[in-house]
Amino acid sequence: MLVLVINCGSSSVKYQLIETKTEEKLCSGMVERIGAVTAIIKHQIKDQKPVKESLVIEDHTKALKAIMDFILDKENKLVSSPDDIKAVGHRVVHGGESFKDSVLIDDAVIEAIEQAIDLAPLHNPPNLKGIEAARNSLPDVPHVAVFDTAFHQSLPPEAYLYAIPNRMYRRYKIRKYGFHGTSHYFVSRRYYKMTGKGPKDNKIITCHLGNGSSMTAIKDGQSVETSMGFTPLSGLIMGTRCGDIDPSILFYLVEKQELPLYSLHGLLNRHSGLLGMSGYAADMRDLLEEAKNGDRRCKQAIESFCYRIRQFIGSYYAVMNGLDAIIFTAGIGENAPDIRERACSSLESLGVILDPDRNWDTEATGERLISADQSTVEVYVIPTNEELVIAIDAAKIAIAAQQTPWI
Repeated sequence: MLVLVINCGSSSVKYQLIETKTEEKLCSGMVERIGAVTAIIKHQIKDQKPVKESLVIEDHTKALKAIMDFILDKENKLVSSPDDIKAVGHRVVHGGESFKDSVLIDDAVIEAIEQAIDLAPLHNPPNLKGIEAARNSLPDVPHVAVFDTAFHQSLPPEAYLYAIPNRMYRRYKIRKYGFHGTSHYFVSRRYYKMTGKGPKDNKIITCHLGNGSSMTAIKDGQSVETSMGFTPLSGLIMGTRCGDIDPSILFYLVEKQELPLYSLHGLLNRHSGLLGMSGYAADMRDLLEEAKNGDRRCKQAIESFCYRIRQFIGSYYAVMNGLDAIIFTAGIGENAPDIRERACSSLESLGVILDPDRNWDTEATGERLISADQSTVEVYVIPTNEELVIAIDAAKIAIAAQQTPWI
């Protein structure tokens, strides 16, 4: 089935056109700087050279039109008509407590996503704009919402409840939700398929390490603990996000620097993390390069980043009472052997031993084992593919919606 996957930001739209039967990405691209003087549009068909152009794109509806114009262009030989696209899958960041699975989008679903806007004010509004624009462009196609938070709805209450007055949870739904769910789900399922072990009686830790980073403890195929919480700010140190800190720091900063609340939000989300610690960059590649040149603050930022990963591995080992595998994924997890080595150092007592040759093999790509033969905990690198998860979910739900039950 041919599925269009849409991921909308406040001023951007990313897309992929995927054939779910073969799991092949036919084309992909994005529209950036929506609403600016000129927007930048990029398209790439399979492994061909990317195509780039600049246009005036006032809103998400115009962005979707530009995407559809490219997909329908007969010279690109992607589809012959809009009818060839059988479903549209939408990434939605926050589903609150309303959604444990992906769902067919209708008015009730849109209303529920709107009700979760307070929980994700930077993400859900553009996600809704994308849904509206795509439904206008492809009105006769099933549209499916796939939520970042859905995979973590299996967390037990002792994991998702915060130690605040319970009335605040009941009234405002303040609890741990977790994010990057489609990524953690995908790499865990790839691990089960690669090893043939299946989810039952299996305990794994998935490490999604990128500009935004999170870790998840997965037991018997279900998320039982995750590092991000009420928002994506908590947990690991990230590119520009602080991760876990003592909340009293916020009151201290307000008192000492008389910072308004919006400044605190920007400080913790955009100016902290690796960028704040190093004073140099948020990109791990830049930090590793500067650390080689002797930069002390870059070295410390890297060490703190890896320390926090080890800290979560240890706590998740305790939560699950054991560990069978660790999986590294996303930009840093897939491409930074130095970070994987540092993150797994001093974990021999838990049975984690990397094979240096496997871990540092620069020619190795794709899914691969990087732990030593004597390691009792397997360590893998598994590239994530969140778009494929969205496409497959959208295809399944679209097929189910179109089936007529026997009478």
